[in-house]
Amino acid sequence: MVNSMSMDRAIPSRRNFLRSTAAASAGLVMGCRPSGDEGGRPATAKRPNIVLIMADDLGYECLGCYGGASYKTPRLDALADAGMRFNHAYSQPLCTPTRLQIMTGAYNFRNWQAFGIMPPGETTFGHMMGAAGYRTCISGKWQLYSYNPPGFEPEWRGKGMHPEDAGFDEYFLWHSLHTEDKGSRYANPVVLDNGELRTCDGKYGPEVYTGYINDFMERQSVAGEPFFVYYPMALPHGPFNPTPHSSVWAEGDRLERDRKFYADMVEYMDYTIGRIIDKVEELGIAENTLILYYSDNGTPREIESLMGDKVIRGGKGNTTDAGTRVPLIASWKGVIPEGRVNDDLIDSTDFIPTILEAAGADALPGMTLDGRSFLPQLKGESGDPRDWVMFHYDPLPGHGKERYKLVRFARDKRYKLYEETERLFDIPNDELEERPILPVDDTPGSAAAREKLGSVLEAMRA
Repeated sequence: MVNSMSMDRAIPSRRNFLRSTAAASAGLVMGCRPSGDEGGRPATAKRPNIVLIMADDLGYECLGCYGGASYKTPRLDALADAGMRFNHAYSQPLCTPTRLQIMTGAYNFRNWQAFGIMPPGETTFGHMMGAAGYRTCISGKWQLYSYNPPGFEPEWRGKGMHPEDAGFDEYFLWHSLHTEDKGSRYANPVVLDNGELRTCDGKYGPEVYTGYINDFMERQSVAGEPFFVYYPMALPHGPFNPTPHSSVWAEGDRLERDRKFYADMVEYMDYTIGRIIDKVEELGIAENTLILYYSDNGTPREIESLMGDKVIRGGKGNTTDAGTRVPLIASWKGVIPEGRVNDDLIDSTDFIPTILEAAGADALPGMTLDGRSFLPQLKGESGDPRDWVMFHYDPLPGHGKERYKLVRFARDKRYKLYEETERLFDIPNDELEERPILPVDDTPGSAAAREKLGSVLEAMRA
């Protein structure tokens, strides 16, 4: 377990040192960090606060509001009832490809280097929102710096983006330095707290990550400053360990591994999100806070879940719907109509345009944004929805990713076309993609879809 500051870049920069020093008064978040900030940006009360939450390894089939029957998710179901749920939200099949896209707004072919790596010169939504006058915070999972273990080739140790360079005023992150020193994400987590490495003995990771966020929101609410929070969750990614709500937590091995705990982890994820929702309500800022919930990829392949009486096997890492179709829920009291279901196509590049439009801000100079805003849809308007989403999926190089290769495909709500093979699939009628439609077998409908999606792939290749 990490207990020293000897690691590369563990010593805080001057900027982070000053920020951490200013935050040293309260010491309240779950017993493992000081808190409090005396920031100095002008308040802009009319601009909404934005809270973006991204689950780690959870497909749409896991939530009750999508028809899931295996897990109890009352807080997310209620969030959907109070706002909007999207039926056609998609992510990349693995976490880093999605995390890179959601944080930069660009397809992976523009800035991909390696799994677990963010190019150090990238502009993130942390930089954008800070430039727009927001106070910014990230808490949860990082995993975008020094991913590969010692001896793995190609060597990526000490490369990628360090959290202090990602544009956030405050960060509280697991897996932020060398991968072999990351420790547990759950029981007794090791976190980098604004440049200071801490081991939170006796604590549960998602509790301290959420506690940090709630403390940040409270401080910014008191200061009257608009804020942007990004919560890249650790839950419910493996290892499948007990949670504080598991029967074995009090007396058992808190690092026991068993897939039976996945259900507990999904339900604890829902509980921690409820803590954030409750804090927003307690602070009286629900009418000025946009909450977005999404997931980085589908459910792990070893997990089976029920949608009604239909068994859905997780497809994390795979390019089927089981690996790429994820939940998206949005809530903004008084702005988003309650109980709406939206069928527009959404992917991870669409979040930055949406956030920027909500904040009344512009992209920074030199940026390429591949997404489009879905803020009009959130307000109950028709907007300018996508007619397709495109995937450039290339997890290599990366430790444990040897089985993968570059795959490019485009899809609409019905058809999916793979670039390298010309295989076309009618997804609602072939979810597992077992019956490819070749050009010789095209109907007028599939031929039109092939032409449209092929044009998308050709344009992106150019």
